[in-house]
Amino acid sequence: MGTKTVTKTKPQPNFDLKEPMMYKVIYINDEVTSMEFVVDSLQAIFGHSFEEATILTEVIHEKGSGVAGIFPYEMAEQKGVEVTQMARNAGFPLQIKLEPVDD
Repeated sequence: MGTKTVTKTKPQPNFDLKEPMMYKVIYINDEVTSMEFVVDSLQAIFGHSFEEATILTEVIHEKGSGVAGIFPYEMAEQKGVEVTQMARNAGFPLQIKLEPVDD
């Protein structure tokens, strides 16, 4: 007599794969942090060109804040930490805020 093989399949859990929630990394203007530092940090941490960083720095200065970039939470948090450390090492009190992107 031959051996009969029976294959059982487990039901797969129903995972709804969603895009990760995105967060804005926001620079808050202050009267101490130099515009040169802001331009440099936007280039170093966020990869903005000199021209983009300069325009964004002017927006931050004039409006009081500006979005440096939009990322999944973990990346946004890491970039915020990097900018904050860079600012403190340079003696600046620059504040960074994370905000969820509204759908």
